[in-house]
Amino acid sequence: MRDIFERIIENKGPLGKWASQAEGYFVFPKLEGPISNRMKFQGKEVITWSINDYLGLSNLPEIKKVDAEAAAEHGSAYPMGARMMSGHTDFHEQLERELAAFVSKESAYLLNFGYQGMVSAIDALVAKDDIIVYDVDAHACIIDGVRLHMGKRFTFKHNDMESLEKNLERAKKMAEQTGGGILVISEGVFGMRGEQGRLKEIVALKEKYNFRLFVDDAHGFGTLGKTGAGAGQEQGVQDDIDVYFATFAKSMAGIGAFLAADKEIIDYLKYNLRSQMFAKSLPMIYVKGALKRLDMLRTMPQLKAKLWENVNALQNGLKERGFDIGSTTSCVTPVYLSGSIPEAMALVKDLRENYGIFCSIVVYPVIPKGMILLRLIPTATHTMADIEETLEAFSAIRERLENGTYKRLSAAVAAAMGE
Repeated sequence: MRDIFERIIENKGPLGKWASQAEGYFVFPKLEGPISNRMKFQGKEVITWSINDYLGLSNLPEIKKVDAEAAAEHGSAYPMGARMMSGHTDFHEQLERELAAFVSKESAYLLNFGYQGMVSAIDALVAKDDIIVYDVDAHACIIDGVRLHMGKRFTFKHNDMESLEKNLERAKKMAEQTGGGILVISEGVFGMRGEQGRLKEIVALKEKYNFRLFVDDAHGFGTLGKTGAGAGQEQGVQDDIDVYFATFAKSMAGIGAFLAADKEIIDYLKYNLRSQMFAKSLPMIYVKGALKRLDMLRTMPQLKAKLWENVNALQNGLKERGFDIGSTTSCVTPVYLSGSIPEAMALVKDLRENYGIFCSIVVYPVIPKGMILLRLIPTATHTMADIEETLEAFSAIRERLENGTYKRLSAAVAAAMGE
């Protein structure tokens, strides 16, 4: 019999094997200073394109004032206990009512964290006789939630309606045998590619296949739709989303998340969502902070307008310079390049050290081998000067990638790692 830790020590995983070269710089980096378009990285000012503070709320004086006042009044502990036992307040209920109204649903339920909430919601919504059909590019929280399902599940090719319908046919036949139902899960915005889920086309299949639709709109909430109510509003199908999910970690610049649906469904989840039933209530600092942030989403449309002014300037500028940004239809701005992991490391180091640009780097196994994805998140706080400086830097690093500069710089690293 072997010690289970032997495997962990011998095989650190596809990303973990790079820890000695990457940790503290490429992964687990430390950005310092106020959250903004420009922050400090290792003592140098950088233009920051990796913070999901879409509307620029995190460092606004009125936001910090509410957070500070809530902390002074309640501390970080109140209310103590789970909602069902002793952690329930009028403010939690008020936030739920306002969130439900904002996304045009009957009812809403607060979640402590988006990730654990999504995992638990999937678990609560389906029984062993039910079938789940979900987009193969779904976020990790969806995948982990599906893993808890004791019944059958199928994936469909990313945003591929022919593949979806094929798998719905399989699910329908199986549901007829088991006596169960079908839950389809997609995203409002896919956070890596930036593409919106094809919600309108998915909804069009509901009558034929009699399924319910669950949408994770973490990146769409606050950024898409006339009022910022998300991808469903943007595509005109918000009423047809049966269970709507969004997090406060993006546009709301906070902690927490929520589910919204018909009152009957939310009432069920309140009594069956294990991640909330057995966890401490969301502290008042975050509840009152979320109320203020939601009020600003409703009453300050200029924040979303400025965000999209920056998004369009950045994305159009990249396309005009010949960069491949895929088929994004959201604020998420991916830039696809070709190269190895060592080349990606050399490129990003050059971008940060010599051009003062900080963005996220994504490589295998998140994307296929031989590809480099630089992921930029525009916010309302970015300026046209930030965008122009970034476009110039990207043109420079692409030239160095194509002429082999980064390949030569990374040769020693690749040899050391056996690549």
